Amino acid sequence: MSKEIKVTDKRMFTPEGELREEYRALMENATAPTESDVATEPEPEPPAAPPPARPEPAAAGRAEAPPDPELDLPSSMPPELGGPSFYDLAALLAQQATVYLGDMALPGGQSIEDPEEARMYIDLLDVLRQKTLGNLTAQESTFLEDLLYQLRVRYVQKRR
Repeated sequence: MSKEIKVTDKRMFTPEGELREEYRALMENATAPTESDVATEPEPEPPAAPPPARPEPAAAGRAEAPPDPELDLPSSMPPELGGPSFYDLAALLAQQATVYLGDMALPGGQSIEDPEEARMYIDLLDVLRQKTLGNLTAQESTFLEDLLYQLRVRYVQKRR
């Protein structure tokens, strides 16, 4: 009596480090609002005028530049309406780790290799994983686990 065993590769990234197609679709679906999400939610009220900002002591004598309208998003905006999501937070930390692993070039073309800084960002992702345990969707949890796995493997490769 022989049982057939099927092995399915569920890792998020290919051996070359590329995001697998099935996860790419999940990422796009997780961050894009659906028509039903937008249609069922009431229109947000325009934000009230912010309280006047108190100038910092060093900046009291200088004229302040007007705020950039593209960067002036309310921090309370839910991810469904285009605000930051869990994936954005995890990707931000992972991006910093890849920069310090020397895998990502900086705007000037140079790269940085500081394994201890990279380790700090990997550890921060692990703290995020521990603190959100049981509160993430299956997709978010899988995304974070795969991200941590890939970064840890890359860190070990760089340390050799």
